[in-house]
Amino acid sequence: MKISNETKVGVLTIVAITLLILGFNFLKGNNVLHKSKKIYAVFNEVGSLEKSNDVKIKGNSIGKVYDKDFTDNSASGILITINLTSAVNIPNNSIAVIASPIAGTPYVNVQLGDSKVFLKNGDTIETKLAGGILGDLTSQVNPTLEKARTAIDTLTTVLTSVNKLFDPTTKGNIQGIISNLLVSSASLKQLLDAETGLLAKSVTNLNAITGNLKNNNDTINTILHNVNTTTQNLAALNLGRTLDSLQSTVSQLNDVVYKINHNNGTLGLLMSDRQLYDNLRNTALAMEILIDDIKVHPKRYVNVSVFGKKDKGDYLTSPAKKDTVASSSKR
Repeated sequence: MKISNETKVGVLTIVAITLLILGFNFLKGNNVLHKSKKIYAVFNEVGSLEKSNDVKIKGNSIGKVYDKDFTDNSASGILITINLTSAVNIPNNSIAVIASPIAGTPYVNVQLGDSKVFLKNGDTIETKLAGGILGDLTSQVNPTLEKARTAIDTLTTVLTSVNKLFDPTTKGNIQGIISNLLVSSASLKQLLDAETGLLAKSVTNLNAITGNLKNNNDTINTILHNVNTTTQNLAALNLGRTLDSLQSTVSQLNDVVYKINHNNGTLGLLMSDRQLYDNLRNTALAMEILIDDIKVHPKRYVNVSVFGKKDKGDYLTSPAKKDTVASSSKR
């Protein structure tokens, strides 16, 4: 089926008119596609507030200024119609204020109250006169001025205390401290001098020491190797077994000394029994005399002779030599 040109023109006209109506209402802040709520506000002065300006709560847009007009023929006030496009509950003790920023478009700012009862469609919100640009500046500057006054008072107090503190004696002490700091800084500069300072000399000496260590690295390694070898040899000696043997020997020596001290054995008796010692000495002396007599008069004891005769000499009564038992007994 062919559509006539007249039908096409009619449809386009209807669409254009619809878009025009929707755009006009949008510019006025009236959303025809959603159900909106209108509330009213009465101001003595609105400044440069115009239709379609924003209505905000805490900086967020909740609607538009739909219309503005005088409340009566005497122009005692201006009635603002607000079209709320956001479904927000506004307490009935909230206050509407016209905000006029320095750079920007004026808007209606709603300061929320704390009531549990909310504004309905057609209700009127309370208003108050804003201070304008100068009022906004004053409200923003006042806290800063108050802080500045507090800081100035504090600074005045500090300066007063400083003036009281810095008497002539204190000033002299401070000058002395500064002088000492200057001397200390000069000494520190001399210490840290790159060429003549003590720190530089110490670093030079340290470099020399490290250089010597580096040059004698082989010798040091040899010494360490020898020490390691010695420790290994000591470990291989089994010192534990050697110490056990030494302890056993010492124990045996202690037993011998104990027996000697307690008259056990011949040696102990010889050291403590005088009569036994004298008997042994006399026996040894008699044996020595007998041996010497046999040497001096052998024929007296060997009676074998073909042509000779028996020796009739006197018997010896003392050893033939002077370094014998008899001479030792006299000592």
